[in-house]
Amino acid sequence: MELEFAVAGIGSRFVAVLLDHLVQLGILLLLLFASIFMFGAIGNRTGIMGNWFVAAYIALNFLIIWGYFTLFEAFWNGQTLGKRVMKLRVIKDSGRQITFFEALSRNLLRFVDYLPTLYLVGVITMLCTKRNQRLGDLAAGTLVVHERADEQPLLIGRDSTILPLGLAQSYSAVSPTVIPAGSMALPADAVAKLGPDDLLLIETFFARALDLSLTTRAEIAMKIATQMTVKMSGDASAVPPEGNPERFLESIAFTMRSAARSRW
Repeated sequence: MELEFAVAGIGSRFVAVLLDHLVQLGILLLLLFASIFMFGAIGNRTGIMGNWFVAAYIALNFLIIWGYFTLFEAFWNGQTLGKRVMKLRVIKDSGRQITFFEALSRNLLRFVDYLPTLYLVGVITMLCTKRNQRLGDLAAGTLVVHERADEQPLLIGRDSTILPLGLAQSYSAVSPTVIPAGSMALPADAVAKLGPDDLLLIETFFARALDLSLTTRAEIAMKIATQMTVKMSGDASAVPPEGNPERFLESIAFTMRSAARSRW
C-alpha cells in the first residue's frame, strides 16, 4: 500500500529556491561588507592574522553557498527559509523526515541540477519524473511536498497518545483524564502475526497524516486498518472494529512496540 503525497510543482519550488538564493545573496553581501571593514582594521599587516582572516572568509563563503540548504533541511524539519514561506517540505519518499546525510546527498548534486544555468538540468529531470524529482532527489530518495497546515487535523496530540479530535474535545470539557495509548484491547497472538513492515506502514501513515486531506486521510486509515485486520485474523473478509480506524492503528502500533520492548 502506498501513501499519496501532495508533491510540489516546478513553479512553487522555483519561487522557494529563488527566495533562498536571495537570502544567500544578502548574507554574502553582509559578509563582504564585514570583511572589508575587518580588512581595513587589519590594514597592511600580513602574517598569521591575515592568513587566518582569508581562510575564515573563504570557509564562511563555502558554508553559506553549499551548507545553507543542507543544514536547514537537515535540522529545520526539511525546510529552508524559502520552503517555509512557500509551505514546502523535503521528506523521504517513504514519508519520514530526512536525515543529515540524505539532505547532504540531495544538495551535493544541486550544482549539477543548476547546469547550464537556472536549474535547467533539474527542471528537465523533474518533467521526466512522475513526482517532480530532480537529480538530487533521485539520488537521496526524497520528495518535495506541500504542507497542509491550513487544514484542521482529524487527530490531535495529547500527552503520549493521539486522540480523535471530537473525543479529545469532549474529554477536555468533562474531565482532564486522557485515555492511555493502547487502551483498545488487542489479542497478543493476533498482533504477533504482524511484522516490522506493518508497523512501519502504520508509523509512516501517522507521520504524514497531518499533510493529507481529511478525506484522503480517512480512506487510507480505513484501508490500512482493514489490511491489518485481515492479517491478524487470517480471514480475507474480516473488517476492523467499529470506531475511528486511526485509534485502532494506534493501538496496534502501541502493542507491537510494547511487545518489542518486553523482549529486550
